[in-house]
Amino acid sequence: MTSCHYLHTGQRSCHADDGRQVPCEGSGQDASFGVGASCPEPRFDLRGDQVMDRLTGLIWCRSASLAEFPLTWQESLDFVATMNREQRFGQRDWRMPNRRELRSLLSLQTKLPALPERHPFINVFNGWYWTATTAAISPAHAWYVAFDGGRMFYGGKDQSFMLWPVRGDGLNVIPRTGQSLCFDAAGKVIPCAGSGQDGEVRYGAPWPDPRFAILAAGVLDHLTGLLWRRRANLTAQPLVWREALLAVTALNREDAASAWRLPTINELEALVDCASHSPALPSGHPFTDLQEVYWSSTTSLFEPDWAWALYLEKGATGVGQKRFAQFSVWAVASTAGLLASAGKSCSPSASNSQDAIG
Repeated sequence: MTSCHYLHTGQRSCHADDGRQVPCEGSGQDASFGVGASCPEPRFDLRGDQVMDRLTGLIWCRSASLAEFPLTWQESLDFVATMNREQRFGQRDWRMPNRRELRSLLSLQTKLPALPERHPFINVFNGWYWTATTAAISPAHAWYVAFDGGRMFYGGKDQSFMLWPVRGDGLNVIPRTGQSLCFDAAGKVIPCAGSGQDGEVRYGAPWPDPRFAILAAGVLDHLTGLLWRRRANLTAQPLVWREALLAVTALNREDAASAWRLPTINELEALVDCASHSPALPSGHPFTDLQEVYWSSTTSLFEPDWAWALYLEKGATGVGQKRFAQFSVWAVASTAGLLASAGKSCSPSASNSQDAIG
């Protein structure tokens, strides 16, 4: 079965501009399409102090607060190195997750924490967790993810946040971040060997070369199988969220054979190259008329009158109030090769999801 190389957001409900729940049919919202790699229940396999994620193949510490207290970025890397020297839980391949790996745990249907329902984790802190990925726009900062609602931004490496170690190389469902350099806490480039940083380990599905193909209908991303409008600005000016959804509907009325939609936040995030900024897209990309922030079709369930957006200059995932005309529209379509023949979602082969912990 084909892998999507981006994950289902977990969203199951649709919401109006004021946050009221509304029927999903015909809404153009995330939950009305249900795209992205998904996995049958149960998603998690609890094995003592470790948890196998059957969707991604990654193995997480069951305790999300193993270090007990917030650490600086370098202290977090050092903590994981100590875990490996001591063979914590009988293993010596622990690492700090990259930003896509840490985001893979999120469910955007839940909050406090934004984790899938019935997850087996303990000691989850409803705040920021470090990733091993440096922020290209400001290398003295690194990316972190907030587990209260799911935001992803970057903070100074001298600040202190939580750590959630991971191991395993996954099932190639999650793409690489694109980061290939390593940096110290001041943002200076350093040798990667032994650093434990994203730029050293580079886990995830490799990017095709070339990654993008310009077609008559749009730009095909060979990594995700998604087709994007080459002109990344559907409207003349920023719109409120409801108008963004309607703008894509109007685009489809112009051509009955098309199936454009407003992308989910995970589809937008999959475009990001963590080695780049302004815009945070792969070098040599073919897109034109790029804007700073884009609406997604995904509601923020932390506050349902807000929706998720990609901040393209930085590569961050944040939110915006649906009733403010502040973000732009970039249409996407699913290609036939992306979807499983039996349904709308694709998932890793079950035979590949039985990684051993011992």
